[in-house]
Amino acid sequence: MKYGFLIVFSLLVFSACGSSEGGDIDGGAQSPEVPNETAAEGVPEVPVEAGDTPIATFEMEAGGEIVVELYPDIAPISVNNFVALAEDGFYDGLRFHRIIEGFMIQGGDPNGNGTGGPGYSIKGEFERNGVENDLSHEPGVLSMARSQGMDTAGSQFFIVHGDATHLDGDYAAFGKVIDGMDIVDEIATVEKQGESPVAGQEQVIQSITIER
Repeated sequence: MKYGFLIVFSLLVFSACGSSEGGDIDGGAQSPEVPNETAAEGVPEVPVEAGDTPIATFEMEAGGEIVVELYPDIAPISVNNFVALAEDGFYDGLRFHRIIEGFMIQGGDPNGNGTGGPGYSIKGEFERNGVENDLSHEPGVLSMARSQGMDTAGSQFFIVHGDATHLDGDYAAFGKVIDGMDIVDEIATVEKQGESPVAGQEQVIQSITIER
């Protein structure tokens, strides 16, 4: 399938994020997917209090920053997981491995090809999985990629580049870009072969820092 990994293969038009560890997305026929992992095993605990709005700053190796506000009131499990991984340096040096201009940019895979994750998976915080989540997948929204199963997200995430509201109810949105959409635009428009940047155009995350 053309948009396989970021998109949950079985959801076709309405899936958005999945892979064997949690990462594929679909935009019309795109969705974020990732590989399957064991739910809830080894999930880090870094409590972010309800009502807090942590700020995550992506510093790109090529220059520029993407600043994202996180929403623990909407998706506490996803936020705590992302914060714990970021503070542990998990994302440092990883790249946006799947890029679809006008849809989304996907990263967070240590394997760099959509098959990797942290070795565990978390609960999917979205309506089809019985969790209320009213954060719509509009441009700039940060959401968890996953595979076909509901509770298969791990470390892979995506930032929406265009309108991806067809993903609402199927993916766990948990934050939104508040500064740096120009950097998202730059990443989304790099030269690619298929959905991956060509050699010399890799979009590497130098670090993600969390301010609470």
